Amino acid sequence: MKKDKNLPSPLLSLLPIAVLVAMLGVTIHLFGSDALGGGSQVCLLAATGVCVLIGMAGFKRKWKHFEKAITNNISGIGTALIILLIIGALSGAWMVSGVVPTLIYYGIQIIHPSFFLVSTCLICCIVSVMTGSSWTTIATIGIALMGIGEAQGFDPGWIAGAIISGAYFGDKVSPLSDTTVLAASVTGSPIFSHIRYLLFTTIPSLIITLIIFTVAGLSHEASSTGSIAEFTQALDGKFHISGWLMLVPIATGVMIAKKVPSLITLFLSTALAAVFAVFFQPELLAEIAGDAGSHTMTMVKGAMSILFGSTSLDTGNAQINELIATRGMSGMLNTVWLIICAMCFGGAMTAGGMLESITQVFTRLAKSCVSMVSSTVASGLFLNITTADQYISIILTGNMFRDIYEENGYEGRLLGRTIEDAVTVTSPLIPWNTCGMTQATILNVSTFTYLPYCFFNLISPLMSILVSATGYTIVRRVKGMESPEEVEA
Repeated sequence: MKKDKNLPSPLLSLLPIAVLVAMLGVTIHLFGSDALGGGSQVCLLAATGVCVLIGMAGFKRKWKHFEKAITNNISGIGTALIILLIIGALSGAWMVSGVVPTLIYYGIQIIHPSFFLVSTCLICCIVSVMTGSSWTTIATIGIALMGIGEAQGFDPGWIAGAIISGAYFGDKVSPLSDTTVLAASVTGSPIFSHIRYLLFTTIPSLIITLIIFTVAGLSHEASSTGSIAEFTQALDGKFHISGWLMLVPIATGVMIAKKVPSLITLFLSTALAAVFAVFFQPELLAEIAGDAGSHTMTMVKGAMSILFGSTSLDTGNAQINELIATRGMSGMLNTVWLIICAMCFGGAMTAGGMLESITQVFTRLAKSCVSMVSSTVASGLFLNITTADQYISIILTGNMFRDIYEENGYEGRLLGRTIEDAVTVTSPLIPWNTCGMTQATILNVSTFTYLPYCFFNLISPLMSILVSATGYTIVRRVKGMESPEEVEA
């Protein structure tokens, strides 16, 4: 990373962040859950303006540098925004076609409430390892598990915490995960060597997480049998529940196993669910279309409506009505808007030299192995907060610390593991980060609501520091040897 000597001081560099946090606090107080409807976006753009003002007025930075950095940031998330819109369409199609209601219908009868949380976490672990994508896992099986958990009386925060914990386990260790490949590439580590080294911190974090969810599940007072029966009756009365609908998730699983790109998999899964909606839920499509035209045109209008618009169906049960309501692609627009504004803030912080100024503080603290790993964790978390994007954070953290690890004789895979522990898993915990905004939107649970229950995501950074403190598996390069010799640090 090119060094810039004309940098604002770390204290001045923190000013835009302080402005952002203060404005977000006021906005959330004023607008509550509606803060994503525009207030938070204004806060991000205002903080961006502070960055530009400091850079141009105080350090003679040219506007074209800010414009280029912002443009590069936004262009880098183009695919993610398209995936986000397709996920909105998929959630509507899977719900109205009866796929999710069928999964909920059978799931609340099969999964025992005492073991629901731990089962949810494990299921999401398996699916995310297979897919390599936390977003795909949460957008498909995650939505169904939210419905099952709510039917069994669990708090949405606990359910979302279990889903996200499991989903980000796979996002962290799957060889199909783009963040796993990126972290290995940035640090110059072979992918499978990187994954094996990850397990020394990832497995203990997962075990602790599963123990917590098991204890919480055993302590949970499940909904009465009557409540579950009421749920199943309401679903059966509104939807045509059929085992044939399971062909949609099965086909999705086959595409995943065949390593079909995520964008194509989500698109085809959405299209298949829309077709199934025409055959299995024609009455619902007619109700949504609200059109007395020909049957064919009514079905087309209804199918298109569930993909791009909001749907609200009356089952006679208020809780289920809220559960099966969908927002389609239009429901993702506030999130898309927020992500674009967050990218503006991250680009301005980079172009203004503020990110570099603050991260230099972290790098100066990297003396011993523990302080080096701790500094990497702190820097990665800080970059996740300021750049609002895990990919940018992974690249910047790797570039900043790669030479430091090498100079101190440590392998790149230690840096890669620390980046994964600090960046990949903490991204969904930050409300304005692309992952935090996306998961909160998909699950319809605010980031602050699920954050305390994402135990895997909270434990992983601490586990990385703890393992480095013990010296276990920490290896160093021996000078004069072509390949690293594994010796205790």
